[in-house]
Amino acid sequence: MQALTIRVYHRRIPDKVRQVPNVGQIMSLAKNAPTLDDVAKLAGVSTATVSRCLNNPDRVVEKTRERVLDAVQTLGYTPNFAARVMAAKRSFTIGAIIPTMDNAIFARGLQAFQEELHRRGYTLLVASSAYSPQIEEEQIKALVARGADGLLLIGHDRDSAVYDYLDVQGIPTLSAWSILPDMRLPSVGFDNLGAMKALTEEVLSLGHQKLAMISAIARGNDRAQARIDGFREAIQDKGLDFEDVQVLETKYEIESGARGFAQIIESDAHVTAVICGNDVIAAGALSAAKEMGYKVPEDVSITGFDDMDLGRIVEPALTTVHVPHHKMGVKAAQELVAMVEHKSADVPHCLETQIVLRNSLGPVKSTL
Repeated sequence: MQALTIRVYHRRIPDKVRQVPNVGQIMSLAKNAPTLDDVAKLAGVSTATVSRCLNNPDRVVEKTRERVLDAVQTLGYTPNFAARVMAAKRSFTIGAIIPTMDNAIFARGLQAFQEELHRRGYTLLVASSAYSPQIEEEQIKALVARGADGLLLIGHDRDSAVYDYLDVQGIPTLSAWSILPDMRLPSVGFDNLGAMKALTEEVLSLGHQKLAMISAIARGNDRAQARIDGFREAIQDKGLDFEDVQVLETKYEIESGARGFAQIIESDAHVTAVICGNDVIAAGALSAAKEMGYKVPEDVSITGFDDMDLGRIVEPALTTVHVPHHKMGVKAAQELVAMVEHKSADVPHCLETQIVLRNSLGPVKSTL
């Protein structure tokens, strides 16, 4: 008969526990999952004080707060999420659906959004729609079904039925990265059209008249469409014929930007400036220009949009549009929480962008 081995496991009590005078009491409490009452007894305060300390620490004096937090750490206490939800009638969870996680376009703003939510006691759930309206709609319904208190969406280009659904559910929803006329959602964003128009005007002011654009795919992406519209308006305001201008739509990828640049130059070698829908595409265009033997900006200028870190490390560094991603993320979190908590919200809120001039843009080469 096979021998039966019995092992007895003893839970190790942290060193900090041994420093507390009533060690026997703590060992007794540690046998089961610690409760709010256990924390209160160990800290020598009421359960109401423990609750305030965990949910609104600024309302508790520092000495008491430290004692409570020491007790929480000593016991390994985890707040009862379900009880908190029932008491507050909120899940303290915010859902965010972004178009892609493949690159860093949304990373900085979303990080700031998450940090501000955490500071206010909320947890963030993130989903990616891969630029698919159907997937985004499924994710919206899934997050609502899971009890999200509010939603962050990107842009405004979606079926009206989605907005009707959100209205019926009554869930606070905020849009970011875009400010448009006649928006159905409160928004924290910026004027994509105005920003791209200003950049294009800067390029035109340097004597460039043969321009082209490599944009993200505009269908389902109002940010990309607005940037195309801004580019077009600047061209037309200059008195140039927009019908003669190449506008290529492609994925937000370095490789796509490189292919787009090659296609533009092969179609018209007289193009002197290529304006790109973001810095990722522009980095690809720069790479292709070098491989094809073009000097930037002597032979052709290239610009980006977003002012990502990538734009500063490529050679030459990219002239681009600075988007205040961090400020936008913080403001979006503040306003969405205000909406969830039925407080006054400062929306719509349009943030300022600015042109960042670097070495990838120069005056048109003289033909004399």
